[in-house]
Amino acid sequence: MPSDHDQQATQLRQEAARCVACGLCVPHCPTYRKTFNEADSPRGRIFMMVGLLEGRLPSSPELLHHLDLCLGCRACEQACPSKVAYGRLADGMRDWMSPVQPRLRKVLFVSVRSPRLLSGGAGLLRFYQRSGAQKLARRSGLLDRLGLAAIEAQLPAHHHAAPTTGLHLPAGTPHGTVGLFLGCVARIFDAQTLNAALFVLNRLGYAVDIPAHQGCCGALHQHNGDLGTADILRQVNLNAFAGRILSAIVHAASGCAASLAEYQPPLNAPIMDISTFLDQAEGWPSVSIAPLDSAVSVHESCASRNVLHDSQSAYSLLARIPNLVIGALAGNDQCCGAAGSYALTQPKMAGLLLRDKIEAVKTGTVSHGRTRIIVTSNPGCALHMAAGFRAEGMDVEVMHPVTLLAKQMGYFEVPNNAG
Repeated sequence: MPSDHDQQATQLRQEAARCVACGLCVPHCPTYRKTFNEADSPRGRIFMMVGLLEGRLPSSPELLHHLDLCLGCRACEQACPSKVAYGRLADGMRDWMSPVQPRLRKVLFVSVRSPRLLSGGAGLLRFYQRSGAQKLARRSGLLDRLGLAAIEAQLPAHHHAAPTTGLHLPAGTPHGTVGLFLGCVARIFDAQTLNAALFVLNRLGYAVDIPAHQGCCGALHQHNGDLGTADILRQVNLNAFAGRILSAIVHAASGCAASLAEYQPPLNAPIMDISTFLDQAEGWPSVSIAPLDSAVSVHESCASRNVLHDSQSAYSLLARIPNLVIGALAGNDQCCGAAGSYALTQPKMAGLLLRDKIEAVKTGTVSHGRTRIIVTSNPGCALHMAAGFRAEGMDVEVMHPVTLLAKQMGYFEVPNNAG
């Protein structure tokens, strides 16, 4: 009887065999655009995957480098006439290769599984930034000597905690109840957005139910070859939202949503980006939105464009702000380089892709002036780009669309990427 490992290899070969090597995916791949190396294209990577599965190619460091250089942006899936599920294929290959592939992110993967550890991490971050330890560490050069400067530079200013769990009742005429997915990294690094989402939903008349025992969506584990842990985390969230009568489960992190939307079995309510839900929500006549004489550029995350196909909702939501000039950030068809933990594990390629976004902001204009605000639905993209802008000395804010809207509705918070 074939082992589970052999059965997995068979399933992966069957998926890879659907690739007809037409090459239509190649020009859409961000890494191929930078290296012009066929081994850094989806077609080339599938060829190497098949070679590994059939034992014709050894798992050499060079081969693994080409596979690991994949961002998982899934732009190739949109161009593929055969509809090869490249994302599922790449995740499955990492899981299949796990005995020979080094695990570089174990600490991160363990910590995001536990809400208690996440809360502890949030407290440590708050102490680090408010006690003066951050300024001391940066001035001392210790971060450079430890090789942590690039990672530490991505930390946002941490001003408050994520919303408390439980039921948050609405103001005014009630229009229903939605669930709010907090995520793991977002509840530490992007609590501002979660609080802004709660604020706007309540003002529009929606009760917000935040289950206490929800956890990480599992995307980090899934994309790094730990499908077993991803399944455990999926069940945690299924249990957390089970039995609740909800119009939708809204999120403010497109990367998490790409994972949540593909849960099998699915969650018990539709998964919706907060911008998508709000754009079609009731209650708008009862709220006041202050005008904003400014220009804003929308960065469309890979998950929004290539998996969820909901990137246009940000534009519609922002259009509710009077006087705001809205445009797309140039190069939205290319990943910014954040890609989950990619910016930490592949800093060179992540930096090349980030440079394109920086140049797009430097040279781009939106109608009457250069933009000073970038909005994106992915907190990883926001952290990555904000760090790049700070390093360049650029006066650019990066935030979620719902945060900008909430500010114009009277919700005031310090920008998430300040400091």
